[in-house]
Amino acid sequence: MQGLQPLVLLEVHMHPNPGFHHRLSLGPTQALQAFLDQQVVWLNLEELSHRPQLDPLLNLPTLPVRPESELAASSQKILARRPDLDTVVLPMHAQRFPDSSAEQIMVIAGIPREEIRYTRAVQHWLVEGRQEGEAKGRQEGEAKVTLRQLNRRCGPLTDATTAQIQALPVDKLEVLADALLDFTGPTDLAAWLAANT
Repeated sequence: MQGLQPLVLLEVHMHPNPGFHHRLSLGPTQALQAFLDQQVVWLNLEELSHRPQLDPLLNLPTLPVRPESELAASSQKILARRPDLDTVVLPMHAQRFPDSSAEQIMVIAGIPREEIRYTRAVQHWLVEGRQEGEAKGRQEGEAKVTLRQLNRRCGPLTDATTAQIQALPVDKLEVLADALLDFTGPTDLAAWLAANT
């Protein structure tokens, strides 16, 4: 056993998982269980969270088990010493509180309102949101033009056909915009949709 490097196994749950120890103890063989009992150091995150002056990297995995009332102070302690961890802290809170907005997550993390727009994580969220908005706008514009051309080429479309075309991604809409130049009526559109959706 000499010369072996320690193995670190970290399992963190965003919500309590009372059956974790039981599940782990049922899995290993007897020899492995003996090894686990002698060689493994168990670290309870709830107990760890009560220790003062935790290193930010040790404090970080305690966030999922801390009461909500402690999250702002704990997050601030982590970010005060390691501002680069905002890209980890904020997603952890987002995972724990999936129905909260980005601004609510920032409040939970204890980031002052005037600083919200300047954190790297929020900048990333803003860029991501802008890109999603641009992509959606492009898709909607392409669908609008394609539908207008289809109405002229194939006659009025049913609501179901219109909805099906509006749901197409941009690349399919572009292919449809080229293909519709050869359509002679609604049958060609129906055949194209059947083959491409």
